[in-house]
Amino acid sequence: MKSAVTISLVPETKGGPFVFSEGLRDGCRRAAELGFDAVEIFPPAAERIEPQELAQLLSEHKLHVAAIGTGAGWVTQKLSLTHPDPAIRMRARTFVRQIIDLGAKFSAPAIIGSLQGRFEGSLTHAQAAAWLAEALEELGEHAAAQGQVLLLEPLNRYETNLFNRLADVAAFLDKLCSRNLRILADLFHLSIEEASIPDALRATGSYVAHVHFADSNRRAIGLGHTDVPPIIAALRQLNFQGYLSAEVLPLPDSNTAARQTIQSFRKFTA
Repeated sequence: MKSAVTISLVPETKGGPFVFSEGLRDGCRRAAELGFDAVEIFPPAAERIEPQELAQLLSEHKLHVAAIGTGAGWVTQKLSLTHPDPAIRMRARTFVRQIIDLGAKFSAPAIIGSLQGRFEGSLTHAQAAAWLAEALEELGEHAAAQGQVLLLEPLNRYETNLFNRLADVAAFLDKLCSRNLRILADLFHLSIEEASIPDALRATGSYVAHVHFADSNRRAIGLGHTDVPPIIAALRQLNFQGYLSAEVLPLPDSNTAARQTIQSFRKFTA
């Protein structure tokens, strides 16, 4: 298992569940100083990151990119892969494709979280799921062509009403033709939705390819009541080799949250 910490480049998310928010240079420097293996980046859009600049920062600080998020498409443009307007759905797909292309330059997968959307009003769950499936078939194959997987993150019931539990997402992905889709398991969301996080992880098997290392209160691991050792044991049973990435609130401040995360990572994965 490897460690990662989040950097958001989206001003609207400052104070949200991202550890660093003062730019790539600042975030990479601080991540490296604390001993993280990688950074997970949340950009406003793919074109807002200059690949050469990022590559230089990664080389300078001996870091990797763990993953790149697509949620800014929702935060800043209200894009959704399940929006009733087909033009907005197509714009959402384009947004994700561009993030996939950016991530591929750094051997990093794209994450679909809030951009998956929700169903409401006259839109049914079945129709929203069908639109999401259609998008994931296309985007999964696009990621495969770039040599990457595509990560789908189940969110808690307060953020989406499509799929909230690991088993539901795995069953949904099983029905798709694309074999290049994987699951991002966020421990904060799972603490709300799962009766047993370790059991849910074991039941989901090889689908789990990335983990958001967040405590039950969305603060750094060790500052809530999540029972971490059984979770790590379950991941080891799955031979999980991916990142435990801190998508957590920067409380009481970014440095403390990051330090608490890396200390917990070392404590529980030693």
